[in-house]
Amino acid sequence: MTKDPAGRRGLLAALLLVMFLAAMDSAVTATAAPQIVADLGEGPAFSWLLSAYVLAATVSVPLYGRLADTHGRRPVLIGGTLLFLAGSALCAAGWNMPALVAFRFVQGLGAGAIQGTVQTVAGDLYEPHERGRIQAALASVWSVAALAGPAAGGALAQYGHWRAIFLLNLPLGLLAVWLLVRRFPVEDVRGGPAGPLDWRGALGLLTTCTTLMTLLSQGGTAWPWLSVPSASLLVLFLALVLITTRIERRAAEPLVPGWVWKRRDLAVPSLVLGLLGMVMVAPLLLLPVYAQTVLGLGPAAGAAVLAGMTFGWPTAAVFSSRLYLRIGFRGAALTGAATVTVALAATAALTTTGAHAAPFLATSTLLGIGLGLLQPALLVGVQAAVDWDGRGAVTANLMFCRETGQCLGAALFGALFNAAGNQGIAAAAHCAAACEHHVAAGLRHAYAAGAGFAAAMLLLLLTTRRTPALSAPGTKKAP
Repeated sequence: MTKDPAGRRGLLAALLLVMFLAAMDSAVTATAAPQIVADLGEGPAFSWLLSAYVLAATVSVPLYGRLADTHGRRPVLIGGTLLFLAGSALCAAGWNMPALVAFRFVQGLGAGAIQGTVQTVAGDLYEPHERGRIQAALASVWSVAALAGPAAGGALAQYGHWRAIFLLNLPLGLLAVWLLVRRFPVEDVRGGPAGPLDWRGALGLLTTCTTLMTLLSQGGTAWPWLSVPSASLLVLFLALVLITTRIERRAAEPLVPGWVWKRRDLAVPSLVLGLLGMVMVAPLLLLPVYAQTVLGLGPAAGAAVLAGMTFGWPTAAVFSSRLYLRIGFRGAALTGAATVTVALAATAALTTTGAHAAPFLATSTLLGIGLGLLQPALLVGVQAAVDWDGRGAVTANLMFCRETGQCLGAALFGALFNAAGNQGIAAAAHCAAACEHHVAAGLRHAYAAGAGFAAAMLLLLLTTRRTPALSAPGTKKAP
């Protein structure tokens, strides 16, 4: 990988730009819902605009990780960005809701290449003692994109046209492709021996995740949890898990190599990052609702309670490298996991009617600090444990676990919140105080569960070996 400072800066700018586009488009359609439904109709299918994008990105990450190791990072990242742009252009031309959902799936396939490969290239480009700074930059981009996506989508839909949401990607994406072509040197692409792609495993993973997302998104809304459709989807999901596992065990080149899950220093961070993905969605989904309903804030101020998390995450990521250089990856990850646990438990304790916004802003900041310490330690630690030809697979596995955790967390915490929140609202619509009480109870249950999952992260990390502080960069070869 290039060590030329100008070349590295140009390549990093391209990485940050494509990451911004992929992150922003994950939620860009949320605030444009009324305009899209009014134009295309078929409102019940609208929820799949987000689900199709997330599903395609999540399922395709392991496949791209394998391709990045066997064919090199450059063609995968450039090809994925072009696929993302093609999906964006098709979305802008969508003539009905099914077509738009299908094109969002294409866009998500491109986003899957971007999300995993950007992290892999960052690991190639910088030594372990430098990666904390780069992870801070990536975290900042992700945080800004998460806030800018819904805002940009709403503004473009209100003052222009919802199709402009997708057209905006084209000039920025083409600029990123130009930078990648110019700054990503061809001679640094070191593809290994190419084996057959595990298409059967990819198809099995796709059908398994689709079944699970359908169960979690429709259960309790389209039909009761205790019903024939829910039971049928659950049985189908379990059967598909067994079938896909069998396919992967027999595959010559599985999507996720078996050695990744046989090594504790790689398997435990993957599980922890899956739990991290679960706990990070509760604030994003539920805290603004609580701020508006219980704290009486407006929509903009309600979203502002997340500003602490948005500020704390990249700020802590800057110092994460200093921490793991001093106390090792395990120590830094334990510090981050403990901070996340305390922040979630403290927020659960604060959820009483009559509370003020300031304490929630403080716990949101503390949560961001914990996440900023934890994720870089996990990601950089795993990348430092393998050589170049295994880094794409392990990084893709980490991203897959995190994205899967986010999908599960959104469904689980949403169900916990709805059980105490929405049912209480429906029963107490005539009483504002009762409504506030039930919303507070819903958030308390969700955050208490999140604190439990964060404690599980701590326990998992305690099962790993102590890692010494890094005195010099180094890597181990993948078996």
